[in-house]
Amino acid sequence: MEENQLPVPARVRCQRIGCNALFSEDDNPDDSCCYHDSPIFHDGMKEWSCCKKRSHDFSLFLEIPGCKTGKHTTEKPVLAKPVASPKISVPSYTPSPAVAGASSKESCSRCRQGFFCSDHGSLAKETNPKPVDPAQNDKVAEDSPALVKKVVDINQPQICKNKGCGQAFKEKDNHETACSYHPGPAVFHDRMRGWKCCNIHVKEFDEFMAIPPCAKGWHNADAS
Repeated sequence: MEENQLPVPARVRCQRIGCNALFSEDDNPDDSCCYHDSPIFHDGMKEWSCCKKRSHDFSLFLEIPGCKTGKHTTEKPVLAKPVASPKISVPSYTPSPAVAGASSKESCSRCRQGFFCSDHGSLAKETNPKPVDPAQNDKVAEDSPALVKKVVDINQPQICKNKGCGQAFKEKDNHETACSYHPGPAVFHDRMRGWKCCNIHVKEFDEFMAIPPCAKGWHNADAS
């Protein structure tokens, strides 16, 4: 009778750097793996961070035997990313055209000797602003037209221009209920005439003019 054969355990590849060997979980003692920690690459030089061994040739660098021992593993090592040193930004100084022109003019041999220089002869000179004369401001204020006040004789007859009034009046007799008028506006639509203020509309113009005013107020000779 044949004995039952046990299945052969699957072999996998070790993921440690510098090992790359095949192993199974049943055959993985503590010191079976020789490996390196993370590599360092700088200016064409390759170096192992664990044992500090280095080489310029990449093939020779990979042939350096591992310096650490342990168990094989299928987990890929997490390589620490190098921390970049913070860059300190230095503000650049850009001289203004006037400052740059003045400095270049001082270093120019032709300008220092008093000869005409086509490179610096067209530099604009800084002009001082002309002070403002206070008397000129007063003159402008005097030239501006002032508000004209209307002087009315209280005994002078005037015509009220409020809509619907048109009566003659004197300012001495004017008061808050002296005028009977329409605040308006007048409405003309589809041959109808009327006042929006009192909502009365008629067909004939004479009837429109005869509509009695609906408001009281002061007479006004300057109404529009």
